[in-house]
Amino acid sequence: MNKYEIMFIVKPDVEDDARNALIESFKNILSNGEGSVDNVNEWGLRDFAYEIKDYTKGYYVVVDTTTTPANIAEFERLSRINANVLRHLTLRRD
Repeated sequence: MNKYEIMFIVKPDVEDDARNALIESFKNILSNGEGSVDNVNEWGLRDFAYEIKDYTKGYYVVVDTTTTPANIAEFERLSRINANVLRHLTLRRD
């Protein structure tokens, strides 16, 4: 198991309940099996330096997790196909 830091940006027009459900589903994916979510830091709504898919703002979420590479692969797969996620970045921490 490795430590990761994941940042993803949710569309700004997503309802609060839907956004919280999305964050919870991603937490469940990352904590599947032996994994654990160490910290979830919601930065909130922030301006972009440039437009992303015709949006100028986004809701930033940073997740610190200790999990398996298979869980990370599943998170990345689902975040790519989820229409509410504008961008995501996964960093492996040593």
